[in-house]
Amino acid sequence: MDRFDAMSVLLAVTDAGSLSAGARRLSMPLATVSRKVSELEAHLHTKLLNRGSRRLELTDAGQSYVAACRRILEDVVEAERAASGEYRAPRGELVITAPIVFGRLHVLPIVGAFLKAYPDIDVRLTLADRVVNILEEHVDVALRIGELPDSSLIASRVGLIRRVVCASPDYLEARGTPADPNDLESHDCVTFEGLMSSRSWTFWNNGVPQVAAIHSRLVVNTAESAVDMAVAGLGLTRLLSYQIEAPLAEGKLTVVLERFEPPQVPVSLVYGSSGLLPLKLRAFLDFAMPRLKAKLAKASSAAESS
Repeated sequence: MDRFDAMSVLLAVTDAGSLSAGARRLSMPLATVSRKVSELEAHLHTKLLNRGSRRLELTDAGQSYVAACRRILEDVVEAERAASGEYRAPRGELVITAPIVFGRLHVLPIVGAFLKAYPDIDVRLTLADRVVNILEEHVDVALRIGELPDSSLIASRVGLIRRVVCASPDYLEARGTPADPNDLESHDCVTFEGLMSSRSWTFWNNGVPQVAAIHSRLVVNTAESAVDMAVAGLGLTRLLSYQIEAPLAEGKLTVVLERFEPPQVPVSLVYGSSGLLPLKLRAFLDFAMPRLKAKLAKASSAAESS
C-alpha cells in the first residue's frame, strides 16, 4: 500500500463528503477509492469513517489522523519544492487558476509576457468559473473575483470591478434610456444567469439596496453570449465591467444607470501562506500585480467614460 497515495485519497473523500464525490474529484473509480480507504483502515487497525449516514463522518481517530495527514502531505510538498531548487531560483512549474473570461482577457497575456521574462518557469493555467481548492488541487495562485471568506490563505487585492448595465446605442435610441431602475420593467433584458437573477436586479440608491423587476427576453449561461446579444440590440444586459471592455471602447455598448450601481467587486490574487514562498511564485506576484492593477484601472475608467 502506498501510504501517501492512501492519505491523499482519504483527504479527498473527507473534504468532498462522500466516497463517490471523492472519486469524482480524483477522477478515480469508486471501487478503487473505497478499497484504498479500507486498506488504510486495515493497516491502522482502526475505523476512520462512519459510513452509515448520508454524509461521511470522521471517527475520533479519523479526525486526528486526517489532521496529521494534512500536515504530512504539506511537509512533503515543501520538501520537494526545496529539493527542486524552488527556493533558490525562480524555476519549476507554476500552477495558476482564474475565471474563464477574465483569465482569457487579462491573465493569459500577462502569463505570456511572464514566460518570456522567466525562461526557467513553466506555467499551467486553468480557466474555470468555479472556486478551485488551492491546497487540494496543488494550485500556486488563484485569481478570485468577489468578497473572500476568512481562511489561512493570503489575498492581495489588485483592483475593483463594477457591475454595469449596458445596451447598444441602437437599442437605446429605439426604446429610450432608463433613468431609474424601476424603468427596467418596460425594457427587454438579456440575463447572464451565472451572475444574477433573471427576474430582478439589485441596485444601490443613496446607500440603500433597491430591487428592480426586469423582463428577460433571453437568459444565457455565458457572459460572451450576453455581450453578443446586447451588441445586436436585443436589450439591456448586466455584466462585470471587464466583460464589456472591448465593445465599450468600440462604441458598440453604452453604460446606463451608473448612479445606481452597487458597491464594486474586489479582485484578488490568493495563494498559500505556509512557509517561505517559492521564488517562482514571488516572481509571478511581483510581475503580475502591477500589470493587473493597471488593466483593472483602465477597464473601470473606460466604463466610467462610456
